[in-house]
Amino acid sequence: MTMFLTFTSFLAVFMASLAIADEWSLKRPEPNLAFIEHQSLKIGIDQSMGGSITHLSWAPTSKNVINSYDPGRLIQQSYYAGKRLNRQEEGQHKAWSPWTWNPIQGGGVQSWSRLTFFRKDERRRVLYTETIPKLWDMPNEEAQALMKQWTSFETGMSGVVVVKCELRCQRKIGDPWGSACPNHQELPATYFTRNFDTFKTYQGAGQWKTVTQEIGPPWGQTQSPRKAMACFNENNQGVAIFSPNSIFWNFGPCGPREPSSPTAASCVHLAPVGILSLGEQSTVSYRCWLVVGTQEEITQRLDELWKRYRAEKILITDQ
Repeated sequence: MTMFLTFTSFLAVFMASLAIADEWSLKRPEPNLAFIEHQSLKIGIDQSMGGSITHLSWAPTSKNVINSYDPGRLIQQSYYAGKRLNRQEEGQHKAWSPWTWNPIQGGGVQSWSRLTFFRKDERRRVLYTETIPKLWDMPNEEAQALMKQWTSFETGMSGVVVVKCELRCQRKIGDPWGSACPNHQELPATYFTRNFDTFKTYQGAGQWKTVTQEIGPPWGQTQSPRKAMACFNENNQGVAIFSPNSIFWNFGPCGPREPSSPTAASCVHLAPVGILSLGEQSTVSYRCWLVVGTQEEITQRLDELWKRYRAEKILITDQ
């Protein structure tokens, strides 16, 4: 039942996002981008979108491959905790009721999250952000939480971005959502442009397995023994997510293949999913890696990452 409820939650967030622009007339903020570059690889965060990752490009693609249609897309932190509550009398949208405590880095159904601190370390090529996330189910409610994020490049490797994510829960003890209970979590949530619609899981030893899914949602689900999954375009250029603590993956395309632009409603989705129990005062941190290139290049880079980080664990502490 937990998996069903959680998968339904992931699905509902996406379906809700498709209607945001029309139902709520949510205005895209003026871009406030910051970038770091290593060789041909360029990654950027948007300070007006909660510090979420909104740009990823590399030679020979040169084009941004991240979908940022609305606050539910992007590459971003998103967590679920506690019981599902009906808060419609407080303004909760009926389409997302009942709902768990669900802080999202990009924003909620009617607003973008608030960045409170940003620093770019030019020498070390690190983008650091602190964000007050929004609760997804409410029109404009900030979560009692703080998200931190460090975006940089993997040492000694080309074509690899490392992202350290941290959530500090600051809920009141005994609040209506209640104490910690197991929930599936996206580690992290990622959305790419619609043309990256060939999905493959990495099996190790240079072997890939192609998996298919009809246009959705609903998303497909699959597993990857090497904790990595990739999506490729027609030119064999791809982006893989390596998430050592994933137990399965949600994936699939949505909408027509054209237009394949960062602001189109059509997209593809990848989400490594794990299980976390987050209490009122939990702090959780984990790392994931974005790997770009041809299938051959990604294979070599994933093999090296597996050697370095296959034993890495999520850190959770409670006050």
